[in-house]
This record gives sequence, C-alpha cells and structure tokens, in this order.
Amino acid sequence: MNPNTPDKVRDLCEVELFDPERVAKVRQGMLPKDQSDHLAEIFQCLGNPTRVKILHSLFSEELCVCDLAQVLGMTPSAVSHQLRVLRSLRLVKFRREGKMAYYSIDDEHVRTLFTLGLDHVRHR
Repeated sequence: MNPNTPDKVRDLCEVELFDPERVAKVRQGMLPKDQSDHLAEIFQCLGNPTRVKILHSLFSEELCVCDLAQVLGMTPSAVSHQLRVLRSLRLVKFRREGKMAYYSIDDEHVRTLFTLGLDHVRHR
C-alpha cells in the first residue's frame, strides 16, 4: 500500500476475508449483554471529569458532601447529584454518623480501575 495513503484507509484490510475459527472462538468468549452494558455505564460515568475528581478525592479518605464541595469548589447539591450517579454504579458507598453521611470508595476494584486508567494516561 502506498505510504501516503490516509490513515483512515490504511487501517483497513485490503481484502474482505475472515477466519471462521477465530470468529467463532471470539464470539464464544463475548461478554453477556448485561455485563457489557454495565461496564459501558461505568466507563461512561468515568467520562465525567467531576466524577473523576470526586473519586480521586475519596482515595485519600472518606469525606462528607460538604467536604467534597469545598475540595472541588462546587455546591453541596451539585456534588450530591454526582455522588448519586457514582453510588448507583457501586463506585462509592456511604455511611451515616448522626446527621452526617460520609462517602468512600466502594471497594478495591474501583481503586484498581482508576489506577490502571491513570497509569494509561501517564504512560509515554
């Protein structure tokens, strides 16, 4: 292929031919729809910089909504809205202490996912 060919053309096969064994093997190992949908929701959620900042803040220690609002320079209402989204995907959890609700990372999987993503961003 001509080295001056645009990238959008260069990344295509020059012939339309597939390997039935490879295709069957990969199809057999595909994620069930509910798992692929949930994973896509998690990555979509992490596509929001505010939510990324909230998660990063919670790696240090658990914080209440007002603490997070001060850290991020946001209103408690805006932070609370983002925390509801994170909680619905089990990325954060909360505990009550009197009238206070303290948020923390749900489990080590969340920390691992975040750390791997950050390693990828910092790589190069």
